[in-house]
Amino acid sequence: MTQEMRIADTALEERLGHKFSNRELLDRALTHSSAIPELREAATDARENVHPSDNERLEFLGDAVLELLASEYLLAAFPEWSEGQLSKSRARIVNASSLESAARRLRLGEHLRLGRGEEKTGGREKQTLLADAFEAVVAAVYLDAGLGAARELLQRVLFEQAVEERGERIAESDRKSALQEFLQGRGQPPAEYRLAGESGPDHQKTFQIEVWINGGCLAKGVGSTKKEAEQKAARSALEQLERTGVKG
Repeated sequence: MTQEMRIADTALEERLGHKFSNRELLDRALTHSSAIPELREAATDARENVHPSDNERLEFLGDAVLELLASEYLLAAFPEWSEGQLSKSRARIVNASSLESAARRLRLGEHLRLGRGEEKTGGREKQTLLADAFEAVVAAVYLDAGLGAARELLQRVLFEQAVEERGERIAESDRKSALQEFLQGRGQPPAEYRLAGESGPDHQKTFQIEVWINGGCLAKGVGSTKKEAEQKAARSALEQLERTGVKG
């Protein structure tokens, strides 16, 4: 590895908030499979006894660490949620888009080791490569320093950001689905959502949504998008049903 790459990786360690005891783990986490043939060729030319590895196995482990720690985070943050709500929210937090955002916050793209072909096709900006590299880095931190270090990293660059970026939307965790599960479990037909009104200019509209159950309007919700208003209406309806109960 060149001196320039080592300096760059030191800057990455500062952004990660973790200094590796085993720097090879970080090297491997940043190495895409496309780079392996060229790295092997360079090692042969330099007569070095080096066997470079890509980040795919670390990615596999990182995925499991992410699932575990995201589950732990959600259980602690939202103790009233059902298993269904927790599962849906976890899926949102660890999806490729969220992982890509976390990777960009860490500027992982600058540090990836790519083959020439992948470099030419913009590999440093590809969502899949960035998300995979982030999972691999999480695994590298876990292997280097344990679950606590991985937890600290994820809370700082992924979990807290996900909640901040989505605001109440993550906390709502798809109340429409929760309402559907509630009604279905009691043999009731699904809820119906109706647009009751909208106001404001095109760039700043407000929508009012009614949720109808068994032929009657049970609750209303207001939001800056129809989806947000539907979620709020569903939340209000669910709270009422949970208080009064629904007979099947």
